Amino acid sequence: MNVSLTAADGFEFPAYVAKPAGQPKGAVVVVQEIFGVNAHIREVADGYAAAGYLAVASATFHRAKQGVELGYTADDMQAGMALKAAVEALPELGVMADIQAAVDYAAKTSGGKVGIVGYCWGGLLTWRAAEQVKGLSAAVPYYGGGSTSEAERVRQPHCPVLAHFAEQDGWIPMDTVQAFIQAQPKVEVHTYNAHHGFNCNHRDAYQEASAKLALTRTLAFFEKHLAA
Repeated sequence: MNVSLTAADGFEFPAYVAKPAGQPKGAVVVVQEIFGVNAHIREVADGYAAAGYLAVASATFHRAKQGVELGYTADDMQAGMALKAAVEALPELGVMADIQAAVDYAAKTSGGKVGIVGYCWGGLLTWRAAEQVKGLSAAVPYYGGGSTSEAERVRQPHCPVLAHFAEQDGWIPMDTVQAFIQAQPKVEVHTYNAHHGFNCNHRDAYQEASAKLALTRTLAFFEKHLAA
């Protein structure tokens, strides 16, 4: 189902919500790639709901453009990167206020602990949220573009973090991943023999074995920190 959420500054934005069959054992906020809350992101949210969590996928492009739902063509990529740049250029807080609102909604609605998972740009936002957003008990960034940069890897997360990276990622060089590991000894990091976007089964980069292993690790991480 779709709901409308309101950030602290009064900004209203939509979110896709997937509910588990029974009482939620916690909640997971799903943060989109640069392609909007599209069919793939809704499927990801549905997967976490099937695992027993209330899943909330908020529209993090909404402050720049409403109703974004892109595919994976070159034109879609260009459009998504332009929207990402527009959101990244917002004043302080910006989309982080929306993520905070999603976390607050997830906590209130589920009655349990809240984790966050994000992919690509959403992985970067997830990494930032681990430091900046209140009420999180676990964070899982997947190949967060920019998260291994010198400016980002010095963040101090306030909840346990599990990070997934791709060893053949053309956007995130492995030497920067190693620097991230050195800077963040408390973060659990796994790398996979795959390309950027390996979790998305709608893209050519999809790598089934890596996606399944990363999901198994993510669900175990959430079980430990959210459902225990």
